[in-house]
Amino acid sequence: MQLFTITALTCLVSASAFVPSHRRRVARGRPTAAMPGAPDEAMMARLRNVLLTGRAGGAATDAVPGGLALLFDCDGVLADTERDGHRVSFNKVFEERGLGYSWDVDEYGRLCEVGGGKERMTFYMNKNKCWPEDCTNPTTEALVKGLPVDETRLALVKSCHARKTELFQELIGSGVVPLRPGILPLVDEAIAAGAPHAVCSTSNEAAVRTLVQTLMGEERYASFEFFCGDCVPAKKPAPDVYNLAASTMKLPKDKCVVIEDSGIGCKAAKAAGMACLVTTSTYTVDEDFSGADRIVPELEAAEVKLADLRALL
Repeated sequence: MQLFTITALTCLVSASAFVPSHRRRVARGRPTAAMPGAPDEAMMARLRNVLLTGRAGGAATDAVPGGLALLFDCDGVLADTERDGHRVSFNKVFEERGLGYSWDVDEYGRLCEVGGGKERMTFYMNKNKCWPEDCTNPTTEALVKGLPVDETRLALVKSCHARKTELFQELIGSGVVPLRPGILPLVDEAIAAGAPHAVCSTSNEAAVRTLVQTLMGEERYASFEFFCGDCVPAKKPAPDVYNLAASTMKLPKDKCVVIEDSGIGCKAAKAAGMACLVTTSTYTVDEDFSGADRIVPELEAAEVKLADLRALL
């Protein structure tokens, strides 16, 4: 209860320029547009409910429109963004900062086993002892949830990641990275059936929103819920993001189908007690998908429809 309350405070009373990820159909503007940071009355009512009940959305109901809810991962599921999106953007930041290294395709594939971009940079610089000069004498080497406790190191990875997100949004906005085949028909089928659907990702919310809005269009974008980035205390393979989605959307977990592409994502889904379909991506073909309810190379090639996902429940 206490941990959930802290998470709720972080997500609901953020001074971010973005509307919190689990407020639906409220001020859904462009993801790059600044919006007021002060919580409104509706937000505070939701927060009071969390504080009193420990739940963000009240009790789940067994009656789910469409017979199921779809919870999509983003990177590698909606689009194969890791190799030609995130990796490229990270490398541009490293070049801008004069850090003296870059991540090739194979190296980045190995680093994708670490959930979260800030955590990924921290892991790499610790492993290779390649922190920049002003970060070589930290007050402590300790990490909390994969991030440095030392303020100078933490500031570096946060600023690098913020810049990476800007570059990634520009890249996605240019249309360089397309949606994976089969995603749009499945989203359209879910919308037509009234099935609840959300994106649950460790990636920055602004980047995820930009991808969905740019590649799917305004109407589809408006139909999604978003649970992203640092909105939960622990990232995948912890089940936190899927637990938060189910609680906020008032979904029974036995009616949720998660679509993932990675081993850690599959573990998160199964730890949350949900069905999981894996659609493998560039970097994840050889990963361990123990517990997955179904594994396909691609949604379109496997002709995955809404009825196929219901059958996993």
